[in-house]
Amino acid sequence: MSPALPLLTRIGAAGCLAVSGLIHTQLYLHGYRTIPQVGPAFLLQASGAFAVALLSALSAAVLLRLAAAALAAGALLGFIASRTIGVFGFIEYGLQPAPQALISVIVEAAALALLATPLLYRTTTRRAVSPTSSER
Repeated sequence: MSPALPLLTRIGAAGCLAVSGLIHTQLYLHGYRTIPQVGPAFLLQASGAFAVALLSALSAAVLLRLAAAALAAGALLGFIASRTIGVFGFIEYGLQPAPQALISVIVEAAALALLATPLLYRTTTRRAVSPTSSER
C-alpha cells in the first residue's frame, strides 16, 4: 500500500463528511428547522459532521474514523427511513429536495467507502502474504 493512501482516504472522507454537514446546515436554515425533531436532528448532524471532519483531517485516530462512519451511515439510514417508514412522522419522496438529497447520498456513501478502503487493503494484503497450510 502506498504510504499516501491512508492520508488521502482520510482527507477524502473528511471532505465528504464536511459536504454532508454543509448540506444539512443549508437544509436546516432553509426550512427544516421548523420541523419538530427533524430540524434539531439536522442541526446535530451538521455540527457533528463538521467537528468530526475537522478532527479526522488532523488525526488518524480510530475513534474518529468510527465516528465519521457512524455519522455517514446514520445520515444514510435517516435518508432511507424518511422515504420509507418516516422519521418522527416526517416523510419525503424521491430525491427531494433537489439537488441536496442526491449530493448528500453520494458524499455519505463515498465517505463510507473511503473509510473502509484501508481496512479492505489490510485484509487482502494479510490473505495474500499469509502462509498456506502446505507451506507450514
